[in-house]
Amino acid sequence: MIKVSEDAKKKISALMSEEGYDSIQDFVRVGVKSGGCSGLSYELKFDKAKAEDDKLFEDNDVKIVVDKRSVLYLAGTILEYSGGLNGKGFVFNNPNAQRTCGCGESFSL
Repeated sequence: MIKVSEDAKKKISALMSEEGYDSIQDFVRVGVKSGGCSGLSYELKFDKAKAEDDKLFEDNDVKIVVDKRSVLYLAGTILEYSGGLNGKGFVFNNPNAQRTCGCGESFSL
C-alpha cells in the first residue's frame, strides 16, 4: 500500500525516538485532508493508538496506519526523505496525483 524508502525509515526512526515514540510498537499516521494549493494535502504524524477503521501497513520495518477515507488516495505511494541544503524533508511520491503544487505538500486527483 505505502512503501517507505531507506532514508525515510532512518529519519522516521530518529524522529520517533526524539519525540518519545517507540518505532517498534508505535505508528506513523499518514492521511489526506482537504486543503493546500492543489485541493488535498498530506498529513504525517506519529501515533500510539490505532482506531477501529484504520488500515495497518508495514514496509521496511515501519508501521503505518491510514484512516479508511485516505486509503484510496494513497494506494501505491512511496514515502521518501530528502535532506541536505535543498532537501524538502518527507516527500510523497503518489502515483494517483494528477497535479501537485510546487512545494509537494498538496495534490489533486
